[in-house]
Amino acid sequence: MRNILILVLVAVALGLGIFVARKYLPSLTPPSKDIRQSLPQGADLAYPLTIPDGKRIGIFADLKGQAPRVLEFDTNGTLLVSLTSQGKVLALPDVNNDGQADKIVEVLTGLNRPHGLAFDGNNLYVAETDKVSKYVYDPRDFSADNPQVIFELPGGGGHFTRTIRITGDKLFVSIGSSCDTCVETNQFRASLWTANLDGSDLKPFATGLRNTVFFTFDRAGNIWGTDMGRDFLGDNLPPDEINILEEGENYGWPYCYGNQVRDSKFRPGEFSDFCPTTTPPVWTLDAHVAPLGLAFDRSGDLYVALHGSWNSTIPVGYKIIKLSVFAGSVTRAENFITGWLSGREVLGRPVDIIFNEAGKMFISDDKAGLIYVFN
Repeated sequence: MRNILILVLVAVALGLGIFVARKYLPSLTPPSKDIRQSLPQGADLAYPLTIPDGKRIGIFADLKGQAPRVLEFDTNGTLLVSLTSQGKVLALPDVNNDGQADKIVEVLTGLNRPHGLAFDGNNLYVAETDKVSKYVYDPRDFSADNPQVIFELPGGGGHFTRTIRITGDKLFVSIGSSCDTCVETNQFRASLWTANLDGSDLKPFATGLRNTVFFTFDRAGNIWGTDMGRDFLGDNLPPDEINILEEGENYGWPYCYGNQVRDSKFRPGEFSDFCPTTTPPVWTLDAHVAPLGLAFDRSGDLYVALHGSWNSTIPVGYKIIKLSVFAGSVTRAENFITGWLSGREVLGRPVDIIFNEAGKMFISDDKAGLIYVFN
């Protein structure tokens, strides 16, 4: 009898999985073209990406199927990248400055889902899923030695990436929720934390953030972060978010989304007066576009990588948008680079964005396995 019950439960679970997949997952077809065949792209080549007039985009590094995530420059201006699924950190030197990496150097290997990278001088900080460590880094040979765990974090979960940034003498780390919607029992989850550079005085900074995978600083020192809304509310809800993250503020998850809207599907009847006390986003995006990396250019405009949807019957995202920012507010949003999604063909999925000192934009793509350079 027990075995029969187990079989019935398994069948029900499989049936629900098929139902969810059919209802929510977009039907995407493998791309008919490899994006590598169409780059570099400029005024003389209009396919496959749509880019601003007079600009060019090319391949800075082809990682041959490996999935690049976070981008960071060392003190000599060499680009480093984390390969979360491969457990690696790479250096990509471009000594002759021709817009292509001369070689690919493995800085660290065998890590536990490394994601965030940050430098304080020649100290390299790496955020794995369960800890943040500091290494002594040599920019001459791209070696990283003498690892020191400065603090541990809860590993894994539904959102397992950990991203770090350093400003002044403080380190910030974002930790996503363990689930789609739930009340977390671990205080680290769904929040942004801060610590001294030696790992001491680790404390919460902002809470109610379902999955702020990336965040950055503007010229005034304000922290801007992307946040992904929950799944399974249909194609149009909830909106994904851009937040200005302030100390002590709560951004609403799991009870609220968007502009202080109560999630009627999650524990209805509880915390009915909570949402008006939370901090609303500075800008809302379409549901399920999956905002990831964001970076300001020298004029103060903000660029955001939309990684692309899975929980939508119509594929959305798969592009980079430009937000015009004035006095801490977003005044307008526009497409900046599109074309990674062509009909239902997905050529790539942008992840992180970073500018070098010359103003060139670098973009990681964890589907195509590429890092682009745009200028």
